[in-house]
Amino acid sequence: MRAVPLQRLVMLIFFLQPIAFGAWLPRIPDVQAKLNLGTADLAIALLGLPIGTLLTLSFAGRVVSRIGGRAAIIYGFVFFLAVVSLPAFAPTVTLLFFSLMILGVALSTVELGMNVEADLTEKVTGLIIMSRSHGFWSLGIMFGSLLGAGAIAIGAPPHWSILGIAVVVLPIALFVSTRLPKLPESHHAETAKTYRFKLPGLALIGICAFVFGVTMTEGAIADWSAVYLRDVFGSEGAQMGLGYSVFAFMVAAGRFSGDYMKGRFGPVAIARGCGIASLAGMLIILVAPAPPFALLGFAAIGVGVSVGFPLAVTAAAALTDRPAAASLAILSFVALLGFLVGPPIIGFIGEYWGLRIGLAVLMVPLFVSLIFTHMLTPRATENSGRLVEREVV
Repeated sequence: MRAVPLQRLVMLIFFLQPIAFGAWLPRIPDVQAKLNLGTADLAIALLGLPIGTLLTLSFAGRVVSRIGGRAAIIYGFVFFLAVVSLPAFAPTVTLLFFSLMILGVALSTVELGMNVEADLTEKVTGLIIMSRSHGFWSLGIMFGSLLGAGAIAIGAPPHWSILGIAVVVLPIALFVSTRLPKLPESHHAETAKTYRFKLPGLALIGICAFVFGVTMTEGAIADWSAVYLRDVFGSEGAQMGLGYSVFAFMVAAGRFSGDYMKGRFGPVAIARGCGIASLAGMLIILVAPAPPFALLGFAAIGVGVSVGFPLAVTAAAALTDRPAAASLAILSFVALLGFLVGPPIIGFIGEYWGLRIGLAVLMVPLFVSLIFTHMLTPRATENSGRLVEREVV
């Protein structure tokens, strides 16, 4: 059988990983209703995900640096798909919190391995694939959210439908990930032997400041779009999942064109244009008088946040003051923190002032991200405490 090119294997892995998680997102209102949770109660439960991430990424960078992205992906897939349906099975808000915490541990592990492998693939093959890889991730989570919406339409219970999807995805994911070749370890293992943890430098801090607002917005749309359409416009059934499906589609579209656009206009110009699109989309959602206008806002935000994280991954991996996996662990920590703490914050605010006001809070981190887009320049490489010129391949 003809060998599949390495970059295509990586992109397929990015597609497969979020499918089951995407199926969970449209079912959040169902779990909320089943447990009779208010907006603030749901927000507290959702804190389990960022706490699980906090517990993991403090040491995951060092582990992945030693074992490599390939091994992290294989073991991470098994762990992640084994626990992804647990939140839907939770009979109480306490168990919902802890099941989400376990899911956060698994999610951060496998995603760190994927980003390390994508970066190493770029260095080995000389091909830029980071944005397209994340484009396939967006297609995967969109596909999963559509499966979740379809499960709602046929009346399938959340727990069994998500578990069934995970059971189908697992053997496919293992088949693909075990076919990843063992790439040269000089990029991660050798530097990991001598590397000792130190605080991030200014370049990495700036990149993290940029990515936080992007992923905070992405997480907020993931967790609250269905609830927003239900509570603000009275949408029901599968219609509740349309907001995230439109958003995820536009994220994927932006990411598939991201590598080309980056080569043509540079990372900073692309990031600034997308930042403006995010702010415009948020304004549309906040003033939307009907669901179609809100869907237009979700689409604009999808374009706006599409290439932020892939651009940040490339910029962070290019820094030379630590192994790429260590830089990406810090970046992933901040990115996932934004992705996962945004929804609870919005939930607390929405409990008292409504979800329109809750989502309006996102304007602040989006504006901060726009300010820090200059940190994505290829010059943002740190060496002996100063920034030097370095081409990002």
